[in-house]
Order: sequence, then C-alpha cells, then structure tokens
Amino acid sequence: MTTLPRKTVDDFDPEVLRLFDQYVHGVIDRRAFLGSAARFAVGATTAVGLLEALSPQFAAAQQVKPDDSRLSAKYIEFPSPKGYGHARGYLAKPAKARGPLPVVLVVHENRGLNPHIEDVVRRLALENFIAFAPDALFPLGGYPGDEDKARAEFAKLDQTKTRQDFLAAAQMLRGGDGSNGRMGAVGFCYGGGIVNFLATQLPDLAAAAPFYGTAPPTEDVARIKAEMLIVLAANDERVNAGWPAYEGALKQAGVRYALYQPAGTQHGFNNDTTPRYDENAAHEAWKRTLALFERNLRKTAVKAS
Repeated sequence: MTTLPRKTVDDFDPEVLRLFDQYVHGVIDRRAFLGSAARFAVGATTAVGLLEALSPQFAAAQQVKPDDSRLSAKYIEFPSPKGYGHARGYLAKPAKARGPLPVVLVVHENRGLNPHIEDVVRRLALENFIAFAPDALFPLGGYPGDEDKARAEFAKLDQTKTRQDFLAAAQMLRGGDGSNGRMGAVGFCYGGGIVNFLATQLPDLAAAAPFYGTAPPTEDVARIKAEMLIVLAANDERVNAGWPAYEGALKQAGVRYALYQPAGTQHGFNNDTTPRYDENAAHEAWKRTLALFERNLRKTAVKAS
C-alpha cells in the first residue's frame, strides 16, 4: 500500500486556514465554511474534501496506545459541588512509579476529551508525571466521538459551571494518591485559556503552559504565582490580539514568564492530528513545556502545619 504524503499548511490557501479557524471556534458554521471554501476547491478536491483534509486524524497521530503496559490509565469521576455536581476525566501514570510524582492537569480544546488529548495525557505519564484531563462535556454525555457534534455540544455548556469543574479537578488532584503535592497545567486553545484562568485562581499552581489560549483579565494577572510558558502561534490574529496587554500585566506583576512564538506557525500547531501541525515548532514547544515542569514540580511541596 502506498502511503500518501501528509498534508501541511502549505497545501492550503491562507484564506482556507482562516475560514477553518473561524469554523472550529464557532464564528461561522459548517455551511458557511463550505460555501466560502468552495472557491478554493481545485480539480477533484471539493469544499467538503478541504474540510476533511483539515480535520483531525486521531489514529494516524497516536503516539502511546491506551493499553501500553508501561502505564496505568483509567477514567475517574470526582465531585464538583460548585460546578455541574459531578465530573469525569482521564488519568494516566507510570505503572511502576517510584515514590511520589508531580501532577499535571491537561485541558482540552473546545471539543471535549477527544482521543488526541487522551494521548497527550499518556505522553506526559511516560515522562514520569501523573497526568489528568477532565472532560468538560461529561455533564452533557461526554465526548460524542465526532468533532462537529462535540463543538455543537460544547456551545451548550454553562462556562461558569465548567470552570468550577476544572477547579474541582485541581482540588481533587492535590490530595491524589501518589502525588508529591506539586501541580502544573497545560492546555490548548480553549484549554490554554482555561490554564490562564487556573493560574489566576490557584496560588499553589507551580507551573503553567497555555498554548494559544485567551488571555485572562489583566486585573487578575497579579494573582498568578506559577511560572508561565506562554506558547503562541505566529499567525493567530484572534488570540494574539490579547498578548500585548497580557504581557504588560505579567511584567507589572513580576510574574516569571517566557514566550515561545515560532515563526510561520498557525493556531493549533502543536496538535499532530491536523495539517496545521508544525513538527519542529511542536517538538520545541513540548521540550520547553517538559523543562518547565521538571524545574518546578519535581521537588516535594511543603505542607502547612
């Protein structure tokens, strides 16, 4: 069987990429995307074909199998009294952990806990972390197995309750079995915005890596105690518009932070299931994220007496 070369952003007109970004973030619907993208369809490629080519290919990008014997992975439920009442997520950790380990909270994009984010959780577990990703869609039945349906369901969430679910997840993880008491967070797109939010709400969050996420209100930035790694794409007008004010607030508050914004990248460049993936930039971003967690999370937290 001949394997076709993997598509990259270079295979798409920049306007198609812009339309796709609007579509996946709810600015336009599927019909509007297809109608606008039709003028870029060439030869046998249709507008539907463009959408399919840009959509995630989970199986092809999977790095760690769910049944990998090196890991212990399972779904767990936890209470969220200020949120939706009851929440669920995916937990992975080394099968043969030696001593307490740091915890990393992983926050998904605006489609819920899909196979890609579960794979990210397993990747972190192989780096000797306890990793946990809540599913914001659990109150509505969980990730439905279809990205379009997931986006539609996601729009129905009460984000005030959803944010409380993520805070409840952090509280649950603090006292989890095998934890050394130190926590980090990483999130992507919507999840990057949630990580920025969590950093303003959790004084014990030691490290945070929001990938191309919405900036928090500038008046809340002074509450951040975590070391921040801000990851932005080069071509991401929607998210990047908030960066100057965010950076100014970080500097004014004396927050430890670093910016990684690799040239030529698109929003979502770290997600290796889609053509927007940039291998070199993603590898460097992940390397810096792991280094952030290593220097901030490995030491054991001092418990208050």
